[in-house]
Amino acid sequence: MEAASKPDQYRALGLSTFAFTVCFAVWTIFSIIGVRIQQELGLSETEFGILVATPVLTGSISRIFLGVWTEQLGGRLIYTLQMLLTAGCTWLLSSANSYPLFLLAALGVGFAGGSFIVGIAYTSRWFSKERQGTALGIFGAGNVGAAVTNFGAPFLVVAFGWQQTSQIYAVVLAITAVLFYLLAKDDPALVRRRKQGEKPPSATNQLKPLKNIQVWRFATYYFFVFGGFVALASYLPRFYVGAYGLELVLAGMLAAAYSLPGSVFRALGGWMSDIWGARAVMYATFIVSLICLFFMSYPETRYTVQGIDGPIEFTIRLNLVVFVLLTIILGFLMSLGKAAVYKHIPVYYPEHVGSVGGLVGMIGGLGGFFLPIAFGILNDWLKVWTSSFMLLFVLVLISTVWMHLAIRRAEHRRHPQLAGERYLSDVPDQPYVDEDKS
Repeated sequence: MEAASKPDQYRALGLSTFAFTVCFAVWTIFSIIGVRIQQELGLSETEFGILVATPVLTGSISRIFLGVWTEQLGGRLIYTLQMLLTAGCTWLLSSANSYPLFLLAALGVGFAGGSFIVGIAYTSRWFSKERQGTALGIFGAGNVGAAVTNFGAPFLVVAFGWQQTSQIYAVVLAITAVLFYLLAKDDPALVRRRKQGEKPPSATNQLKPLKNIQVWRFATYYFFVFGGFVALASYLPRFYVGAYGLELVLAGMLAAAYSLPGSVFRALGGWMSDIWGARAVMYATFIVSLICLFFMSYPETRYTVQGIDGPIEFTIRLNLVVFVLLTIILGFLMSLGKAAVYKHIPVYYPEHVGSVGGLVGMIGGLGGFFLPIAFGILNDWLKVWTSSFMLLFVLVLISTVWMHLAIRRAEHRRHPQLAGERYLSDVPDQPYVDEDKS
């Protein structure tokens, strides 16, 4: 790849990050307007979870073919078309008046989530391997769109209503699409292919690495760090309203306090992955997340102890301030983990960023789909508000054990004399190293 000039690199990174921020804000719109819709339609917790999660389903599944198309046709074109399609669906959302129609509209809004893999494939083409972690971390900070929605959308809903809020979002996204097409440039790889008359890579070739178990392990990590982030960004406003009895505006602001570090520090995670390695960042992310989720999972519990002078009763419960602080820490850790996962992909699969990144992003996005539904089901079944964090604790524990065993097994196989010393190193001996194969 010909070296791109720094102004062109900054242009591509800035435009793609801004577009992704707007798309992510649209993608999480149901976290706020969904609360109003639930109240209007009298939805159960499970029905609310399905409504909030439905856009994530489309945004997840679409990442596979959007990633392949971006590799073939270029990010400038695919990004623009994806945003225009989503803007139209978001406008139509304001006309829905029944639960089935809301679900159908939510499927269309979900295409906003597909912007992630388009931006990843487009942005990675402008930077060398040594700088991709930082660049993709900056791009991924567009997750801050969730905080924009959690903070700003409640005020729009109060001032204009949820229908007009969706129309405002649609207009902003359409304007963003037009500006992106006019200001962005085709990536260097696409320009080179056109000059040399090369054919675009086939879909079959792009999907070939997906047979590797290692790719699916990366996807499992992303199921938590991204899927869990999206799920909580959508679920926390409802949690604060139900568990702590807060008003929607305050609940949205506290959810934004979680979403903000879960977004802006992704750039830091990319830089840390470039300097210390993505594996070390993943270990830190998982271990500290387990500690946070352990305390967040503990339900309000009342104890009666037989004292000297009679029964002594006391209650154990996380107060609101401590809980919010833990969500902020968890969001920060997720931002580091998201960057670390995508640092792996250009290193191991440099010619298949679109397809491999698309699969990893799809599985992560599916986490954002299934987890809110699971949260709602657990709430209806167990009647315990903190059951959602119990589920996340189990998910992180499984991912941590799998990662550690796979890495130790791979290092022992390739470097038995150094197996105890090299397990934090994430530089492969060659592309397509599948650490899960024995």
